[in-house]
Amino acid sequence: MASTTAGGRAKRPGRPQKDTDGRMSLGQHLIELRNRLFKAVLAVAVCAIGGWFLTPFVLDALRQPVSQLAEVGGHTAELNFPMITGAFDLRLQIAITIGVVISSPVWLYQVWAFIVPALVRREKQYVFGFLGTAIPLFFAGCWFGWYVLPHIVGILGSFVSTQDTSIVDAKAYYDFVIKLIVAVGIAFVLPVFLVLLNFVGVLSASSIIRSWRVAIVCILVFCAIVTPSADVISMFLLAIPMTVLYLAACGITWFHDRRLAKQQAKLDEEYGL
Repeated sequence: MASTTAGGRAKRPGRPQKDTDGRMSLGQHLIELRNRLFKAVLAVAVCAIGGWFLTPFVLDALRQPVSQLAEVGGHTAELNFPMITGAFDLRLQIAITIGVVISSPVWLYQVWAFIVPALVRREKQYVFGFLGTAIPLFFAGCWFGWYVLPHIVGILGSFVSTQDTSIVDAKAYYDFVIKLIVAVGIAFVLPVFLVLLNFVGVLSASSIIRSWRVAIVCILVFCAIVTPSADVISMFLLAIPMTVLYLAACGITWFHDRRLAKQQAKLDEEYGL
């Protein structure tokens, strides 16, 4: 028999209950985290099953930068599977990655819902704005990582002389590609979190703007890590759009806080405060 709350409503099993102030205990937060992780992992697994059938096309696309490297460099360059299970393991990794990308609307929502669970009805409308912005930016970041990939492979492969052969370990190569594409996709979404946290009153625009030096350094360090190229062109190709997105977040939060300040001043004037 289902238990009831003080107000006579039945408790929903498996869902953490809030107290009268709308707060949850540490244990309830952990239960909430478990539930949202389960939903996110389930969405990734379901999409990965469908992604398995797309792995041959993705693998062909991954070979293209290596093939271009061979054509431009004038030497042999090919993917190598040193283990008998290497090809299967790689296809499995690709399927999981496809599942992560396709299920991004689900796990992005789960992340957002866990960060700000105690939203009022008006603030819940921000979720639609978050998803409507974060999902396209995530895909745009993944595309941008894929766009700079051939340039990075070409730069790194240019150090191989024509007398040598580039035998590229397939797993290591894919780990490099996935780190670049997914990491950039997630990085493109981070400014949206700043805006939404400002809209629900967690972060002020002034605190976001004051941290611009730290933000720029973090962006440059991040781009240097995910683009281990010998030139700085690849790094700045990623750093420029990420910086623009951060500055856009600063501008949006500044206008939002300014509008709220004007509304508060108007209310204070009406009530003679």
